[in-house]
Amino acid sequence: MLPADPATSLEDRIVRKLRSVDYRDWRDKVTAIGGCAQPIRMFGAWQLHDHAGQVLEHKGGDILVPCGNRRQSVCPACSDRYAADAYHLMHAGLAGGSKGIPTTVTEKPRGFATLTAPSFGKVHSARQSSRGKTIPCACGSWHHPDDPRIGTPVDPDTYDYVGSILWQANAGELWARFIRNVKRALMKAVGLRANDFKHHARLSYAKVAEYQRRGLVHFHGVIRVDGPEGPSDPTPRWATAELLASAIQAAARSVSLEVARPDGQILTLCWGEQVDYRTIRPSNAAEVEQDGEISEARLAGYVAKYATKGTGKSEAADRRILSELHIGHLKVSDHHRRMIQTAWDLGGLDGYESLNLRRWAHMLGFRGHFLSKSQRYSTTFKAIREEQRTFRTLEVLDRMGYDPNTVTVINDWTYTGSGYSTDAERTLALAIAEGRKEQRQRKYEQEVAA
Repeated sequence: MLPADPATSLEDRIVRKLRSVDYRDWRDKVTAIGGCAQPIRMFGAWQLHDHAGQVLEHKGGDILVPCGNRRQSVCPACSDRYAADAYHLMHAGLAGGSKGIPTTVTEKPRGFATLTAPSFGKVHSARQSSRGKTIPCACGSWHHPDDPRIGTPVDPDTYDYVGSILWQANAGELWARFIRNVKRALMKAVGLRANDFKHHARLSYAKVAEYQRRGLVHFHGVIRVDGPEGPSDPTPRWATAELLASAIQAAARSVSLEVARPDGQILTLCWGEQVDYRTIRPSNAAEVEQDGEISEARLAGYVAKYATKGTGKSEAADRRILSELHIGHLKVSDHHRRMIQTAWDLGGLDGYESLNLRRWAHMLGFRGHFLSKSQRYSTTFKAIREEQRTFRTLEVLDRMGYDPNTVTVINDWTYTGSGYSTDAERTLALAIAEGRKEQRQRKYEQEVAA
């Protein structure tokens, strides 16, 4: 992006863009990518060939391609698209009837588990009692829910920053061990060998990571018991919803992993004491949720929100940190800056090379995907986006009057840059994205009302 002209205001630069000769063409390109905040610029051509190789259509020039970033803080437009894809991925595995998943999955034992990080020191909090009364923080004060101190250490000098980063960096391994322990607990409960689980059942899951205000992730996981071949295979009769709930609680308590601190002391990593579990009920059941239950549609919406939430400006950086000097200039809280610095420092020590902490310092040491799933849970993001591309291509060919079976699409594009030329263009793009979002919401509300 070119530096702004200091002699003019942003409003003046926006007006200038609106009055430019190429504005309508530029607006059409930005609208076509949904108002992406930092598009990829390409130059090249798109052609249609018949089977004899003759060129039927040729369109070339500059185009814009969505950045595809899932984070709301980076690109609202692409984040909305990611959330929609995440919803379809999650909902297919919950309700079936699409993406190759049968509707019989609603009859299988399913649960929604939330696993949290343990304590590494007292932090400021705004808690409430069971009667709804505000409980004073460990510091002796009462905090408003929007107080920026919430989640930060009461005593930063005694807070275990090294332990928190080592836990965060190994959270993915803790989840893998948790899944293995769920399988073992299920098999032990029915008197079968743990190694024989794959011959009797399959554990399908999808999980999403969400940052807490203290900067540590917790995992929200949808867990389903299938037959050995996946969602289309009947679940064994002994695998009940009650047994799954018991196995998940037991597995969460039994998971542990030992790692070494820089001074050689052994640190045992585990999940926090708070393990929340709710049974998933079909969306076509009674509308009122019972205690300890959550509906499929509501859960899919939650997970989509978690998947795009990621970290906010106060929690982590949006891009990788390339040097230690960069850390001092980040617009983050002192607490999260210290977490980033700790990850950077640990990443330079012998024994932690496999954790690749400097690469993930901007994510506060978390190295995993924000949304991941087992192989047979449902479809994939790749498959969803391939369907979307195919749909758009067929739509264009139909509008042009061509049979897709008689033509070949040839693309030849070269990368020329990223982002917009000016801050005025980016501001206008964000306005286009917001307008499209409001339009979709109105359409959805009208469809629901009808």
